[in-house]
Amino acid sequence: MLINREFPKRPEKNKLDELKSIGSATISAELKHLAGIEDSFMLGPKTCNPGQSIAGPAITLQFMPIREDYYKDEAEYQNVEEQLHRHALYLAEAGDIIVVDARGDLQSGVFGEMMVSYFQGKGGEGMIIDGCIRDSRKALETGLGIWSRGFTPNYHIQTGIFPFSVNHPIACGGRLVFPGDIIVADDDGSVVIPLKLVDGLLEKAGSHKEWEEFTKMKLLEGGDLRFFFLEYLSKKPYLFPQYPRLIPIHHCELHEVFGEEKPLSLRNPPGNQ
Repeated sequence: MLINREFPKRPEKNKLDELKSIGSATISAELKHLAGIEDSFMLGPKTCNPGQSIAGPAITLQFMPIREDYYKDEAEYQNVEEQLHRHALYLAEAGDIIVVDARGDLQSGVFGEMMVSYFQGKGGEGMIIDGCIRDSRKALETGLGIWSRGFTPNYHIQTGIFPFSVNHPIACGGRLVFPGDIIVADDDGSVVIPLKLVDGLLEKAGSHKEWEEFTKMKLLEGGDLRFFFLEYLSKKPYLFPQYPRLIPIHHCELHEVFGEEKPLSLRNPPGNQ
């Protein structure tokens, strides 16, 4: 069995809670600006319970195509402890997320009702599966956060794949995931955060979240989108070098950016905030 039992130190729970509240969309953008990570989004798995969000360290599980000279499924059912996907759940601690490279397979159910129930009972945070689950209704009734490509009646090794390794680097949804990387998932999808970037990301994304909350409030009050968007750009000129002169921004300058002859009439001009 290919099982890596070493695991990096898990971040404090308050940091994970903050990442969860920031959300995948802001995290994806800030990872691009902070570390040049073009795309942290794991394409394919979608939420099975809209409205849920999760954040936690990744325990990884990799499936491979069955090759009959290497793998025969009889052994798994003569000794259930030969079922390698169980060992990903055994290694997990409360708050962890199982991240599965099931090769995007739509026929094999990686986990079913009993495995999901066990993981939920351990305090697991959720599962990201580039593949399918089975026993879907009863599995989802456990309340565990699950992101997958879909559902199937087949069990995990019934068709064309088998569990190959636990807690080694994998590709899930086209993204590289190391054991211990931090996963954040919500209705927009799931993103992977390198563990070493967590603190820097919290600093950058936290300020972005505060700006978004303030700006949303002002826009709902009827504020001008052009002013509040450009005010944000003035605080992050490195993101938009085409506007270097707008530091600090003044509402009377907006007409120069948008090619208007007169200053814009703003519902909330500077000085009236």
